[in-house]
Amino acid sequence: MPRMDVTEMSFAKLYPLLVAKAESTRAEVDQVTAWLTGYPPEGLARLEQSDVSYGDFFRNAPAMNPNRNLITGKICGVRVKKVEDPLMRDIRYLDKLAKGKAMEKILRKQMPDDE
Repeated sequence: MPRMDVTEMSFAKLYPLLVAKAESTRAEVDQVTAWLTGYPPEGLARLEQSDVSYGDFFRNAPAMNPNRNLITGKICGVRVKKVEDPLMRDIRYLDKLAKGKAMEKILRKQMPDDE
């Protein structure tokens, strides 16, 4: 069976799997997802009832957080900053965020020098 591209998979199927594998609560995963993508919690719930693909979830995000490039570390043995495809990098950022880090480390605020 050929491998399916994750960007073509259903958000409604993948998001609950992300929550299940996270070392965080559902509310925390929703919070970091909202931080990363700009979707409000009610928007996430609505998307879970839709047929939107995981790729379109990211492509159509209302406001990708400009501080997402501050996320570091590895996912599946690959440094997130080294992922060349911007869409796949954003997907990996969410994977990384859902791993249960302290919320204050994840929900970085824009520094005064960044304005």
